[in-house]
Amino acid sequence: AMTSTHPETNPNDELPVAQAGALPAQPPDKAWLVRHLWSHLAVGLISGHPKVGKSWLGLDLAVSVASGTDCLGAFPIEQPGPVVVYLAEDPLPRVRERIASLCALRHLPLDRIPLHVITAASLRLDDPGDRDRLTATVARLAPRLLLLDPLVRLHSGDENDARYIAALLGFLRTLSRQHQLAIAVVHHMSKKSRRHLGQSLRGSSDLWAWADSAAYLTRARDHLLLTLEHRSAPAPDPIALVLEPGTGGATPHLRRASAAEAPPPAASLEDRLLRLLRAAPAPVSGVALRRQLGVKNVHLGQALAALADERIIHKTSAGWRVSTTSLPSAPTST
Repeated sequence: AMTSTHPETNPNDELPVAQAGALPAQPPDKAWLVRHLWSHLAVGLISGHPKVGKSWLGLDLAVSVASGTDCLGAFPIEQPGPVVVYLAEDPLPRVRERIASLCALRHLPLDRIPLHVITAASLRLDDPGDRDRLTATVARLAPRLLLLDPLVRLHSGDENDARYIAALLGFLRTLSRQHQLAIAVVHHMSKKSRRHLGQSLRGSSDLWAWADSAAYLTRARDHLLLTLEHRSAPAPDPIALVLEPGTGGATPHLRRASAAEAPPPAASLEDRLLRLLRAAPAPVSGVALRRQLGVKNVHLGQALAALADERIIHKTSAGWRVSTTSLPSAPTST
């Protein structure tokens, strides 16, 4: 009789496997944690430049999920439940003040909503002990959402080191899958202009590839613009927001701008530049581009560099022109 050349395998040592048809289906009513804003069980980023309201958006999301009230007054909560937050840059009295102000706007009792604040002086995602304590906290409280603000205060390594960042993000992805929760991490954007906002995230490009849902806050003239991105769903058009100053001692809060307040849509410099080059019968010099677009040289340079990095345009001896081929510029789900 023929004998197998493979050693006998103990089933307990194998990875769990299921035939494709036996995999659990995603119920249509479980696609979103917050409709159109944050996907069910999504890990992702709330990002923007300094002082654009990233922390306000994160807290609004947290209070909304914990209370079941619309986020920013515009996005319904599909799966309300407990929330755990860690705000590394704010003292606890300020954290309480900010949450209390958001609760007051919704006429919610502060001591009744299942919003839990981690009060540790520090939390490091690259520290094994802190990771274990965070995992135990999530296991006990079973939150729908974990908010961590900001990423730069949650580790001590180099954000440009792809291997290092991949390890941090891998831990968060595993935490999400094992405990069935969404995770939102507040993170900064660099000053460098990029055609896609995800490419402007500070640090390793793994951050953009990792996110299932992402919320980008940018300035549009005198307003804030919220741009959303999802791995598994189309994103709505960008939404104008207003940072409403608090009255009577209340802290500020974000809200959706009314139709009268919202700025008219404006094409980005990269889109205007690309439209101009596509219409040009010959390469266009940098001087001519700056004159026709009416922009500062530094901003034109950033836009040219962003499009050139994506191989959408290239420079010749006669000037800039559109490339005949370009590489995909957005991450794809695998």
